[in-house]
Amino acid sequence: MTVPAAWYLVLAAILFGIGALGLLTRRSALIMFMCVELMLNAVNLTFVTFSRTLRDIGGQAAVFFVMVVAAAEVTVGLGIVVSVFRRRNSTSVDELAEMKG
Repeated sequence: MTVPAAWYLVLAAILFGIGALGLLTRRSALIMFMCVELMLNAVNLTFVTFSRTLRDIGGQAAVFFVMVVAAAEVTVGLGIVVSVFRRRNSTSVDELAEMKG
């Protein structure tokens, strides 16, 4: 008994929607990073689903590169968030808008 590919795609769409909604509504930089990660994992689920359905390794190779980019994004992003938190004692994105100039 196997799970149809459509179920995986629906799950990926729901996860992507939750991530997009969280990214648009939350003001904390840490929560925004988690929402971006959730969106990237939804895309990874889609790649793996199509890779399995089409019996092609290309989707799984793309997932590897997406995971590498996501790890680099988290590393740089958390470094910036820690630096800003040490200076301002807050991770609110609204306060970071003052840094424009």
